[in-house]
Amino acid sequence: MNDSLEELREKVALSCRILAMEGLVDETLGHVSARIPGTDEMFIRCRGESEKGVRYTTIDAIRRVDFDGHGEDLQGMYHVPKELSIHGEIMKSRSDVGCVIHAHPPATLICGITDLKFRPIFGAFNIPAMRMALEGVPIFPRSYLVTRPELAAPMIEKMGNKDICLMKGHGITATGATVEEATINALNFNTLAKVTLEVEKTGREAPSISEEDIAELPDLGTKFNAKWVWQYYVEKLKEQEK
Repeated sequence: MNDSLEELREKVALSCRILAMEGLVDETLGHVSARIPGTDEMFIRCRGESEKGVRYTTIDAIRRVDFDGHGEDLQGMYHVPKELSIHGEIMKSRSDVGCVIHAHPPATLICGITDLKFRPIFGAFNIPAMRMALEGVPIFPRSYLVTRPELAAPMIEKMGNKDICLMKGHGITATGATVEEATINALNFNTLAKVTLEVEKTGREAPSISEEDIAELPDLGTKFNAKWVWQYYVEKLKEQEK
């Protein structure tokens, strides 16, 4: 069953706060969007006069706009992200995507600008993150602000049908069929980047895990990867916001 529109808006706000809690976004930078089913519109985090930062995103900041960033719901008070094209152009080109996240995790930034390679150096520790390394992470080599559709196009081409793209010297774009999936994809990639960076600091090269071990790692499924892990972060957020 599809979420109600208010539930979907609330999930976008929750995703923003979870990403901030986990250090993937900071201050007022970073945004989350969700496709409104059956339309060419999305909910997206906007900024208004009461802007206090992504960590404090409320449902009021989540506004309904079309994929080009226009809509009466802005009420002349809210401003869409300057990089709205990341969200809108992905939504236009990939019908499988229900949520887009743009964030600036420091570990991914450092891995990108130092050309560290993402390899499957761990297994059961975090199976989805291992599979990201195994399948390859697209790296967009430009560091500009994606303010227009024509600037988003080469990044989207580089990303292909993957759920993660590292934007070198900039940040990441993560997608998923749902808000929950996209959020956990971003968090898992952040784990991969943090482990990669910490291993590099040791000055030693970690071997990739064996093909035999990879063969024994199951597909944990959407319920484990998204629903349950999402629910954990929602509860963790509630504790921190008490």
